[in-house]
Amino acid sequence: MKKSSDFIKYLTDGLSDMMQICMDEFKRIFGDRGVVLIFFVAATIYPLLYNGLYKNEVVYELPVAVVDLSQSAESREFIKKIDATQEVCIKENCMSLEQARDLFLRHKVRGIVYFPSDYHLKLRNMEQATVSIYNDMSSFLYYKAMTMGVSYAMLDEMKSIQINRYNAAGITGEQQAQLMQAIPSSDVVLYNPGSGFSSFLVPVFLILIIHQTLFFGITMLAGTAREESRSHSQVPVHLHGRGIYRVVLGKGLSYFILYFLLSAYILVLIPRWFNLPHIGSIWTLFHMVVPFLIATIFFSMSVSVFVKNRETGLISFLFCTLILLFLGGFSWPRASMPDFWKYFSYLFPSTHGIQAYLKINSTGAQLSQIRFEYIWMWIQSGIYLITACLSMLYVVKKEKALMP
Repeated sequence: MKKSSDFIKYLTDGLSDMMQICMDEFKRIFGDRGVVLIFFVAATIYPLLYNGLYKNEVVYELPVAVVDLSQSAESREFIKKIDATQEVCIKENCMSLEQARDLFLRHKVRGIVYFPSDYHLKLRNMEQATVSIYNDMSSFLYYKAMTMGVSYAMLDEMKSIQINRYNAAGITGEQQAQLMQAIPSSDVVLYNPGSGFSSFLVPVFLILIIHQTLFFGITMLAGTAREESRSHSQVPVHLHGRGIYRVVLGKGLSYFILYFLLSAYILVLIPRWFNLPHIGSIWTLFHMVVPFLIATIFFSMSVSVFVKNRETGLISFLFCTLILLFLGGFSWPRASMPDFWKYFSYLFPSTHGIQAYLKINSTGAQLSQIRFEYIWMWIQSGIYLITACLSMLYVVKKEKALMP
């Protein structure tokens, strides 16, 4: 009975200490204007800002100049098809490439389509003809609109040329159709049918906003504690030398409560407000968010031991964001990554968070279909809980060494 009562007392004392530390951490958070700015203002405004910037997901009617040295029926037909696409609009017909280049440099047009003088002659002689395009690479959307518009027109023009050549050879009807398309096919764009840039990019930013603002806020609090306290203490006095896990779990609980609510706003409400992909189950999303937040919190607390002042976290925040964006594996297949970078990315909770969130919200994946990412985030949570306790223990030992 005594052992049982001792265990209950130990448990209740532990919970009491955790709740007290959690409340103290809330006071520290709301008492620091910089942390409030990061946790609430940045985490609230950034999703709105990114969605506002990328609200127009695609570019339509991109102004383009045409240089038609062929001046033939074939080239004029091709130009009409280009102008008929929704991506491109023919604004200028130029007599030379130099004239089109001048318009391009003055941003009157965003691309140039060039037909050489022998374009029609090569088609009539059944030779390969060439059409050149020059893109404005200052924006990916300009390049995408120009390339897609001309490509659609080119594919349609190639089909017309094939039909004319088969007709001239006396091949018509079913035989012609089989030669032109021996295996009937059709393409269906999954999950992002409009090929929108925002639908592709912003969901990744949403995960990174949670990861990076949480990381920056925690490291800022740690840096402030070291700047303002001679002994660099982050541990309550009555817990020095024992119950380190109570400190880690108590502090972590305060961050989890705040960011669980912010995550609901960022990952659930924002996609619905801006019509981003959101076909996943909220219940599955809840299962994904819990280990992601826990892993991110303990990862940040583990790293915070190396933060000596407030500004250090900001520098690492800015430096690491772009790296984590590419390590997330959304723009380049993870299977094509070098093994070193693929395994290196496993250190960061954002990597599996990005992959899991994209699968859930963009493709409607269930929990069983994100099993790999889900298990890895729980593994990270356990590992970083241990490292966070060890880092806090290091702080305590260092404090004792500084005591007279």
